[in-house]
Amino acid sequence: MASQLSSGDLLADRRYRYAEACLADGDHAGAADLAEQALERAPRYLPAWLLLGRARAGLAASGTDPALRDAAAQAYARALDIDPEDRLGVRAHLVRLGGGDTLPVLSPAYVRALFDDYAPRFERHLVEGLGYVGPQLVRDALPRAPERFAVALDLGCGTGLMGEVVRDRVDHLTGIDLSPGMLALARTKTARGRPLYERLVEGDVAAALADLPEASADLCLAADVLIYVADLASFLAGVGRVLRPGGLGAFTVQSHDGPGSVLGEDGRYAHADAHLAATAAVSGLERLAARPAEVRREGGRPVPGRVVVLRRTSA
Repeated sequence: MASQLSSGDLLADRRYRYAEACLADGDHAGAADLAEQALERAPRYLPAWLLLGRARAGLAASGTDPALRDAAAQAYARALDIDPEDRLGVRAHLVRLGGGDTLPVLSPAYVRALFDDYAPRFERHLVEGLGYVGPQLVRDALPRAPERFAVALDLGCGTGLMGEVVRDRVDHLTGIDLSPGMLALARTKTARGRPLYERLVEGDVAAALADLPEASADLCLAADVLIYVADLASFLAGVGRVLRPGGLGAFTVQSHDGPGSVLGEDGRYAHADAHLAATAAVSGLERLAARPAEVRREGGRPVPGRVVVLRRTSA
C-alpha cells in the first residue's frame, strides 16, 4: 500500500521515521509528539495515526495520564476511518487497548497486505535471518507410517517451504494461502520436473477448508500459521472436517505459559498446550504428540513453541 511507504510529504516522512525510532526506544512522549507533527503536514497518513495510537497507549500504560487511553482510541479510530479494510491491523491494537478478555483478531486484509509486501524477501529473511526450521520440524514429527499420504493440504503454504520438504511423501498436494504474492512464488516451484503443488487456492484457510468435501484429505500441515490464527476452534473444526478417519494434522505452535490464546506484543498468537488439546478434541482430533521446539529466532533469542501432531478419530 503506497501510503505505508510515504505520506507524499518529505518532512512528514522524516518526522514519522524519527517517531518510529522514539517508539522503538521506549520514548512514547517523543514518538507521540513527532507523529502529531507528521500528521499536521499529512493528515491522512495512515501509519502515523497507528503510531500515534501506540505511543499514546504506551503513555497511558505508564500512568502518565489516564485520558491518553481515550486519545489512543481516537487515533486508532481515525486510522480505521481512513482504511476500513484495516490493512495495518489497527483493530487488534484497539481491542488490546480496551483490556478485558476479548482476544484481538488480526484482519485478513492486514495479513494479506503483510505477506504480499513480505513475499519477495520472505524466504531469505525467514530462513537465513530468523533461523526458521518450521517445515522440517513438522516433517520430522510425522509418524513413519503411513509412508505416503494420498491427499495432503498445506495450510498457509506461503512460498512453498513446507511443500518442498514433504513432497516426497505426498501423492497430491494442495496449497492454501491468503496472499496472492506468496502464491505467485509457490506457483514457480517444481519437484521432479512437475509443479510442486497440484493445486493452489487463494483465500482464508478456515473458509477454504469449509469449501472442501468432508473426509477428503489424509494429511493437513501448517508451519508457522497458527501464530496468525485467533479462532483456534474454527481452524481445528475445519481440519477435523476434511480429514478422513485416521488422517493426521501436524502444526507448529508458538507457546505461552498462561491459559487459552493470547496475542503477544510481537503481533503473533500463542496457544496454550492444554487449550489446543481440548479444542482439538471437540473436533474429533486426538493428540499424538506435542514436542517442545524452537521454531525461529527473534532478536537473537529462541521463540518457544511446540510441534503438535493430531489424528482424526473414527467417531
